[in-house]
Amino acid sequence: MEGLKRVLVIGSGPILIGQAAEFDYSGAQACRELMSEGIEVILVNSNPATIMTDPKMATRTYIEPLTLEVLQKIIEIERPQALLPTMGGQTALNLAIELYESKVLERFNVRLIGASYLAIKKGEDRELFKKAVKEAGLEVPPSVVVSSINEGLEAAKEIGFPVIIRPAFTLGGFGGSVAKNERELILGLENALRSSPIGQAIIDMSLYGWKEIELELLRDRKGNVIVVCGIENLDPMGVHTGDSITVAPIMTLSDKEYQSLRDAGIAIMHSVGIEGGGANVQFAIDPRSGRFFVIEMNPRVSRSSALASKATGFPIAKVATKLALGYTLDEIKNAVTGTTPASFEPSLDYVVVKIPRFDFAKFPMSKNSLGTSMKSVGEVMAIGRTFKQALNKAIQSLELGRYGLSAPDYSALSDEEIESSLRMPNPERLWFIASAFRKGFDIQRVYDLTYIDPWFLEQIRQLVASESELAKGLNEDRLISAKMDGRSDEEIASLCKVSVKDVAKLKNLAKLRPSFKSVDTCAGEFEAMTPYYYSSYELQYIDEFGSKVLDED
Repeated sequence: MEGLKRVLVIGSGPILIGQAAEFDYSGAQACRELMSEGIEVILVNSNPATIMTDPKMATRTYIEPLTLEVLQKIIEIERPQALLPTMGGQTALNLAIELYESKVLERFNVRLIGASYLAIKKGEDRELFKKAVKEAGLEVPPSVVVSSINEGLEAAKEIGFPVIIRPAFTLGGFGGSVAKNERELILGLENALRSSPIGQAIIDMSLYGWKEIELELLRDRKGNVIVVCGIENLDPMGVHTGDSITVAPIMTLSDKEYQSLRDAGIAIMHSVGIEGGGANVQFAIDPRSGRFFVIEMNPRVSRSSALASKATGFPIAKVATKLALGYTLDEIKNAVTGTTPASFEPSLDYVVVKIPRFDFAKFPMSKNSLGTSMKSVGEVMAIGRTFKQALNKAIQSLELGRYGLSAPDYSALSDEEIESSLRMPNPERLWFIASAFRKGFDIQRVYDLTYIDPWFLEQIRQLVASESELAKGLNEDRLISAKMDGRSDEEIASLCKVSVKDVAKLKNLAKLRPSFKSVDTCAGEFEAMTPYYYSSYELQYIDEFGSKVLDED
């Protein structure tokens, strides 16, 4: 972007549930990229405890309250030529809208880059978004925007119970709820209207039980679009995506279904008008008919973008910043391969699993049930060659003192108690599913209670089934199989009723050594210049010393 010398970047402020350090991660990438282009960066963030506010990250850093008045003063002093609003979560996006609508940007001749005002409004305003989706030839769930209780009651009659209630212009599902009757609707609406900064709420048709899929996309000024990553929620619609276990790549869609969503995501990018930036688009798919709705779009870097960056090795925030400056995707060299352009869509030859982390002990007034309002305080991510392997590695990373699905075991509970715990989404659901299979529940019965895709349930059932094999005792074949499933030495020792030292001893006797695989964005198709690595047990070959080479967890 010729003539651009000074850019204002707004951070996301304090770390909150729904808006945490992933925006510090994205904002730091953006600042580095702007500085590397010789552009002065004026950074504003109210949170000093971030990498982003390190003095080296920007030309000038303001640690001030993120309000319209403060930003107006900073703009008046610094006179930036442009504002990049897409790297600071919902906080930065909302402030950009305020600055635009109050004419501050116009008065000081500051332009928005990364996302225009109209694109932001189309992505955030439900009515404008609905219109943009319909113009793209796609469907959104039946919904009505309301500003009062009476309007909400009328909308619910039109749509039919149950309904989803969502406040407008909030993050992390804050203030959202599900209403099955008029009483729940009134209580939910009162909270949602209070939570919305513009006093509006959206009444949506409930899609509970439908599959939830997310696509991370980037578009340049010439209209080129790539899908960086597809993410599948293991939990169905009805659980906020921030509280869901998510998996990349998408595991349970046919290629035809995936291509339909890909085409839809690209059409939405064009219809909303994202030019030179990224967006996250969420879909709901009816597992019975294959019909899908477009749920929402974030016209900015999101928490899912941060996950997708780490999962693929593709630096979304860095590339999105380049696009905001006017580069096209084919002009940006992939920082990982060093040879391919950014227009090459990443390809994954591994599986990534994200599991949210909860800490209800610190929030005693909060129920441990999960719904449309986000409650997780963090998350872990693991990479493996299979879903089972990645799932086990992620569980071990939760720092809950758990080494897999074998404990805690709820099999002592009655069938009715297990069914009740499966029916209501909660942080222990994985372990309740495993316990249900130990009690003899079949796939269909667990699916009817959870609406989790049968493919994922089958993977968990196989992990449970292999526990009985390990209970027969430790030998080399069982050890290899268990490590390939991502099981920790501690869990293997517990299931085989031996010590962890015994497991380590057998590994040495069997000459099992670890190896590592690269996260290179291209599944080994091109040589990667700056790859980073993940490790996972997988029988590869027997080397010249007679050692069986496996990847270690």
